[in-house]
Amino acid sequence: MVSVKSELNHFVRANDAKAFTVSVLTKNNVSKEDASIVADCLIEADLRGVQTHGLSRLPVYVERLKHKMMNPNPKMILNKITAVCASLDGDNGFGFLVGRRGMAEAINMAKNNGVGIVVARNSNHFGMAASYLLQAIEAGYFAFVFSNAAASMPPWGGRQGLFGTNPFAAGAPSNKEVPFVLDISPAVAARGKIRLAEKRGESIPEGYALDKDGRNTTDPKKALEGVVLPMATYKGSGLSMLMDILSGVITGAGFAGGVNDQYNNWVNTQNVGHFFMALKPGIFLTEQEFFARMDSLVKHVKAIPLADGFDEILMPGEKEARLAACRLKSGIPYATSDLLVLENLALANKVHPLSYSN
Repeated sequence: MVSVKSELNHFVRANDAKAFTVSVLTKNNVSKEDASIVADCLIEADLRGVQTHGLSRLPVYVERLKHKMMNPNPKMILNKITAVCASLDGDNGFGFLVGRRGMAEAINMAKNNGVGIVVARNSNHFGMAASYLLQAIEAGYFAFVFSNAAASMPPWGGRQGLFGTNPFAAGAPSNKEVPFVLDISPAVAARGKIRLAEKRGESIPEGYALDKDGRNTTDPKKALEGVVLPMATYKGSGLSMLMDILSGVITGAGFAGGVNDQYNNWVNTQNVGHFFMALKPGIFLTEQEFFARMDSLVKHVKAIPLADGFDEILMPGEKEARLAACRLKSGIPYATSDLLVLENLALANKVHPLSYSN
């Protein structure tokens, strides 16, 4: 097993990646409109460098559609509970569709009431949480986005998975400066990163995971048989537990190990839960005051003297935004192993293979 990263030396234009994704999904009874939303979310992740949540996930989604583990044409049901709270039943559809709908409904409630909260159940993996933050930020709103996932991380001190690498995501818009886009996993490394390392024949750093016997391992295969470790010891464990409460316990979705693994469980649906909150910037101050203060915050952050080894201070999400702008021009880089998997997917679904350049 190699210990260096596979070379990302093949480049795919974002438009070509979207066309390929839509063609594969429509071949599997997903409507063109829904396929376009899923494709946008996957490619947005790859553009921002979160390739654990991009096209590398497409094969397992297709496999779950074929095994009837996911509904290609969900009829989501929104239950409006109060003027600012609603629950959304995803009808076992793509998590991306549930996520976009959930955040859109939260924004709609926040327009008139200052805040909107939507909880979702009966969903699936929804990809990169930042997608829904950006959806809110582009509309001019604060956002909080939480989700749970299949058990892969133990509570601190344990060696058996109980919680997922449940994302914590928060965003705030700005005016002329860059927005705040924080999307983090409570684990040292997301499980998707370990899975991608296994696909590419790479090792993982020590301290990422334990094997099934509770020993540290750098072998991604053994790590996937064991558990990932929480960041900051008990703090990351507590944060993951909180995400499970907000995304699972209060939503009616699976929780405490009750979310099923999309890679290993071909009998039960996932029943992932999500939490979406949108907050209107002008609710406590005028919008003009808020945006002026937000821009001021960003300027203060960037004006701090630099520590050794740093060229500049970046806002959360700024590195990813810069990378996305670059990749829109140059193309999204993929490893040979990534493209081989996608070529096999094209053959199996009788669509044109993904176009790329070297």
